[in-house]
Amino acid sequence: MRETINLENITIVLKQPRYPENIGAAARSIRNMGIGKLMVVDPENYDVDKVLKLATHEAADVVERIEICSDVKTALACFNYVAGTTARLGGQRQSVISPSTLAESLISISKKNRIAILFGPEDKGLSNEDLRYCHALVNIPTAEFSSINLAQAVMILCYELHKASITGESQFTPRLATRQELDGMYDQLKEMLVRIDYINHENPDYWMNRLRQFFTRMQLRARDVSIIRGICRQMNWYSGKCYEDGLNAKENKK
Repeated sequence: MRETINLENITIVLKQPRYPENIGAAARSIRNMGIGKLMVVDPENYDVDKVLKLATHEAADVVERIEICSDVKTALACFNYVAGTTARLGGQRQSVISPSTLAESLISISKKNRIAILFGPEDKGLSNEDLRYCHALVNIPTAEFSSINLAQAVMILCYELHKASITGESQFTPRLATRQELDGMYDQLKEMLVRIDYINHENPDYWMNRLRQFFTRMQLRARDVSIIRGICRQMNWYSGKCYEDGLNAKENKK
């Protein structure tokens, strides 16, 4: 039996778009491809009239339901899986996939998980900090000129998602941990690893990026996150107990 992607569980997220016309054109694109959810993070100039002009009447319902958030972390907190788009390669952007590969991978994930497709600002794209929230990075292959208009990029990704809603291989993926659950785990891990000197306290985020990449490949569930956080709590308790026992032993020797 062949299954398809669940477009109802997919949201297009635009971070700090500079032009309301691009928001409108993106709304039209996702409406064309059967995706009804659009989220905008900290827009530079949100003019609903200009948005509607490019969205046209057919996508007015998408515009009416646009959710506006103040920052990326808040916007992504409820999602189980985040795919970020990037035109730049190298550095922290070594492992990237094509839009078609992303769409195929989301067929099973979309059954029980909320998915965000994250696009950066028109002039600079997603930052390295934004990449930490992403489970996967997708790059649109181009010729020599790699810069693509935001609305065009949205259309290309949505087209591939739409194709995956028509055909796809059957596969099961359970509900993954939300972005909020993962961020709580990473904060707790960083605190513990700094305390035991496993990572450099002067630049902990650099070392945490490697751990993020490791856990991202594992596609953690909520219960996995709970287990890891429980281990962290126990290690913190035990290290504190050892410290207190050492102090008590010194006092007893006096």
